[in-house]
Amino acid sequence: MAVADLHTKINLQYSSPLSYVSTRLSYSGRISLRRPLPQPHNSRICCSVTSKEVQAPVAVNTEGPKKKPDCYGVFCLTYDLMAEEETKSWKKLINIAVSGAAGMISNHLLFKLASGEVFGQDQPIALKLLGSERSFQALEGVAMELEDSLFPLLREVSISIDAYEVFQDADWALLIGAKPRGPGMERAGLLDINGQIFAEQGKALNAVASRNVKVIVVGNPCNTNALICLKNAPDIPAKNFHALTRLDENRAKCQLALRAGVFYDKVSNVTIWGNHSTTQVPDFLNAKINGVPVKEVIKDTKWLEEEFTEIVQKRGGVLIKKWGRSSAASTAVSILDAIRSLVTPTPEGDWFSSGVYTSGNPYGIAEDIIFSMPCRSKGDGDYELVKDIIIDDFLRSRIKKTEAELLAEKRCVAHLTGEGIAVCDLPGDTMLPGEM
Repeated sequence: MAVADLHTKINLQYSSPLSYVSTRLSYSGRISLRRPLPQPHNSRICCSVTSKEVQAPVAVNTEGPKKKPDCYGVFCLTYDLMAEEETKSWKKLINIAVSGAAGMISNHLLFKLASGEVFGQDQPIALKLLGSERSFQALEGVAMELEDSLFPLLREVSISIDAYEVFQDADWALLIGAKPRGPGMERAGLLDINGQIFAEQGKALNAVASRNVKVIVVGNPCNTNALICLKNAPDIPAKNFHALTRLDENRAKCQLALRAGVFYDKVSNVTIWGNHSTTQVPDFLNAKINGVPVKEVIKDTKWLEEEFTEIVQKRGGVLIKKWGRSSAASTAVSILDAIRSLVTPTPEGDWFSSGVYTSGNPYGIAEDIIFSMPCRSKGDGDYELVKDIIIDDFLRSRIKKTEAELLAEKRCVAHLTGEGIAVCDLPGDTMLPGEM
């Protein structure tokens, strides 16, 4: 194991919501080259983890880097050490931005991302965490735990309350943070308050993120929030925006497996159509168990048409009664599943659900909304809509209901999408129990 003697200044920076303080720490000793850390963006000399060339060590810059206020702790340390054999085969670093990063969902999500569970054991990542002034101290705690976990693939962590800083060069944006629905708050009010958040985040993504950034909106109402974000980011392909409906899909698979008496890995081809609300449509018509259509395995049509949908829709409310709070761990898992479905080729004949842009869809669903539909991916981050789908009169009628709701939500946020004056004529209160 090669080692290098260093006697220099190592720059540490500490962030607070109101000011940024730089301090210097003197260090003298021997440092192992086993886990070389990257340079901050504005002082990086060259220590690429993908380089195939062996270069001689370069003298460390003792003048100090330019101010980089948002890096955290050990991730601000500046080393100029050669990459070891282990890192030469690694892929190029990807930047993952997460809003609501101090929340419970993120507390489960971030550590799985850092472990390599989703992107692979040869994919280094940078986590860029967005919080608020109120949550900033908790965000520092998250960063401290990430430090202490010693994830080899986690090369950078930055924390900030500024979306423009966090979304800089982002390859993935996981938009979890949103205002929860308070007592007495009408759904139209929640759409407006959260819509303003996602309009600003869309503008920030448009200004500074990668032109091919993949955006997954989790904060509710996620379909319309994703549409607002999309409309405020005209330079990013509309196809890159997703609203999370994967937890609904996972819940539907679980219920079908329970009813059929099989393990849930035997359930495939499950689609959630429409809005992430109580108008959502869990599709049993096209679903399969052990490769056989569900209706041939579960012959109780009344249960499929009535109880099955209601169980999936109300699962979150039942969990709250048992657990005392809304789902966080299972939501985090579903986010990971959603990402994995885009970066891993879809198994032959199967598909997954995601709320995506409807323009050009083959199902006759209204254009220009975000609607959960069946998708397939080649594993390149992109997707295509599944064409070989059966839609009978029963399924069509339910799809029309959730479509009408999304069109009404769209009219309610017209002032945030650049389409004129908002007119709220929402058909009813269909928020999922977990969003109350």
